[in-house]
Amino acid sequence: MATDGTRQGQDSAAGDGDHPSRPTGDDREPDLLFLSSREVARLFDPAMAIESQRAAFAALGDGTAVQPGKLMVSNPADGSVAFCYAARLSPQNGAVSKFGSVNPANTASGLPSIAAVIVVLDPLTGRPAAIMDGVVITTRRTAAASAVAVEALSAPDATGLAVLGCGTQGREHVRTLPRVRPIKAVWLWEPSAARRAAAARELAAETGLEVRACATAREAVARAHIVALCTLSSDPVVEASWLAPGATVVSIGSIEPDRCEVGADVVTRAARVVVDDPDSAAVHAGPIVDAMRTGALTREEIIGLGDVLAGREPGRVSPDDLIYYNSTGVGVQDAAAATAVLARARRDRIGRHLSLAAS
Repeated sequence: MATDGTRQGQDSAAGDGDHPSRPTGDDREPDLLFLSSREVARLFDPAMAIESQRAAFAALGDGTAVQPGKLMVSNPADGSVAFCYAARLSPQNGAVSKFGSVNPANTASGLPSIAAVIVVLDPLTGRPAAIMDGVVITTRRTAAASAVAVEALSAPDATGLAVLGCGTQGREHVRTLPRVRPIKAVWLWEPSAARRAAAARELAAETGLEVRACATAREAVARAHIVALCTLSSDPVVEASWLAPGATVVSIGSIEPDRCEVGADVVTRAARVVVDDPDSAAVHAGPIVDAMRTGALTREEIIGLGDVLAGREPGRVSPDDLIYYNSTGVGVQDAAAATAVLARARRDRIGRHLSLAAS
């Protein structure tokens, strides 16, 4: 729903722009801008998503981001995990917090596996400036962050993409990664033959790419230059010996110590092990935690993607290098995404104003 009182904001991941609801001297409670999932989807297109994630990792790389550790609350009874991320893109930006959960069992009921809500605070007053659905942001910023990693770590002429896992994230990676590499062929695999066949048909029609469903994970990755692992598996779904020379492996599902989409063979064979945030990966990323526990990987060998973007660490050194990138998701990604969404919402006068004041 459009509002007439919203001023034009800065359409940038790094700026908050004018705040239409800051106190004007009478200390009244400012309006809170509410953005539904449909509105967020309209605002946060894939191009903006990728640009926001470049901003996020640039802020990590140059040290302007403020990012405390995230909270994870697991439920062993159903395999779900609740999470809370808080971060600030820079001292000039308002703090952002995302609270949500990953519930793998929802898939069987036809429900989304991810639920989340995001709150943005005003950078000057600290009061809530916006509340928005976090599912679209989580989905698109995750795939967009993978695109930023692929852009930094993979061969520029990579044309073959394998995606393991055909859920929301797997599909979004097929849509997003071709924006940064000249992908021509996509190979899909997941345990359900029906789901992978349906995903292949739908994504081929949507993207115009050659998308093929594969009977095994090994078949899917055999010729791929880029491998995106979009599962929540506790056991490795790919082996190092299956991978083509020079492959870049991106894992987004190893978000807890007991989730390992790859085994020690991939980590130890990788010429570079890159992560979204070394401190978070050392605690939460299953393959990284395991490798550090056994001594196969030291803390000093873990490279932050922000350091690669800043030029402090090399990404790919040789065309034949196996590069492993592990993402657990970090708060600055949501801070950059939500800041960009709020700025565009103000510019385009999208959203509904609410008040937290007592009536």
